[in-house]
Amino acid sequence: MPGASAEATGGGATAARERLYVDNAASQALRPEAQEAMERAAGLLNPAGQYKTGRDARRSLEDAREQIAELLGADGAEVIFTGSGTEADNIAIQGLAFGSKAHRGAHVIASSDIEHPAVVESVDWLTAGPLGLGFDRVVLPVDATGRVRAEDWIAGLEGSAGEPSDLALLTCMWANNETGAIQPVEALASFARDNGVPFHTDAVQAVGHVPVDFHALGATTLAASAHKFGGPKNTGLLLARRDAEILSPVRGGGQERKLRSGTVNVQGAVGCAAALASSIKELEQATAKMRMARERLRAAAQGIDGVRIWTPEVGALPGHLHMSFPGAEGDSLIMLLDAAGVDASTGSACSAGVNRASHVLTAMGVPVDVARGALRITLGADITDDQVEYLASILPRVVEQARAAGMA
Repeated sequence: MPGASAEATGGGATAARERLYVDNAASQALRPEAQEAMERAAGLLNPAGQYKTGRDARRSLEDAREQIAELLGADGAEVIFTGSGTEADNIAIQGLAFGSKAHRGAHVIASSDIEHPAVVESVDWLTAGPLGLGFDRVVLPVDATGRVRAEDWIAGLEGSAGEPSDLALLTCMWANNETGAIQPVEALASFARDNGVPFHTDAVQAVGHVPVDFHALGATTLAASAHKFGGPKNTGLLLARRDAEILSPVRGGGQERKLRSGTVNVQGAVGCAAALASSIKELEQATAKMRMARERLRAAAQGIDGVRIWTPEVGALPGHLHMSFPGAEGDSLIMLLDAAGVDASTGSACSAGVNRASHVLTAMGVPVDVARGALRITLGADITDDQVEYLASILPRVVEQARAAGMA
């Protein structure tokens, strides 16, 4: 069980013990299967080479591609390796928008305010950037639970004659990186398919944590990131349908269907495939364990005066618990937990270190002063009962101390 300072726990000597990591939505530990696969591939060099070592590297790369395709309900040719989930989102959003503009003359992008910065900033650059690229943005409505109101938006759009044909792109994340709320991607993908609109989903938080079938969903593109399910960092995935009209912003040697030029990271690809296979194999057992741990922590949090819990009880990723403690600063909460041997966060890893209210919560209508008291706990399947009880026991005192410190 992680140890804590006397100040954080209310007594006892400080002891150096193993830390408790509950920031798995930011990055997971490398799975042994991935490490072993990468070690076996360590000597593989240029997969584009026409010589024997090049052919060996290419064979390993294509084996990884086919394995990932089978696991995610795609064809091998639809699996594109990228440097990150962020890069995959950028290629898809910019590439599909430019492709639509070139072939369909559409200038509208539909996106919500709860998206990851990789999506938000890509859409902002296309619609409000300094270059005047000719795109406008339609904001998908979000309810108080952090879910996109897909049916309401679709009904309103279909009531306006001709508007669906103006859409260059529709994009919606599969699961929110802060609250864990699972989004209605099936309804949006169906609408997009029926109206000939490209649909992209940022599935970085979903892949490896919920069942994903690319063909069954019917999306045009899907982004994922290996280190979110125990694979290596700097390895991302873009699933792109064969008929997707993508004018990629990444130019160069034409690797990866000319969508992501650059020498492919063979070690990252094989590690990604191994990690994905392991995560999916253990999915059912891991889900049950994380959900049980999460609900124990939810019960502990509900005993704290004034708590606001944003993670829905139904329809959320099993390891997420996002909440706010009004009167406490989020930074104070994570610093006090840090002193107690617990690694947690206030929200997205990509905005870490920035003292501001969560854009996800403000999009949900949460007041800024409440949003600033946010704490995100994201569990891994390796968490023990003792660790859960330890975190549940120190949380009330941590909140009390953070509130005593006041707001900045």
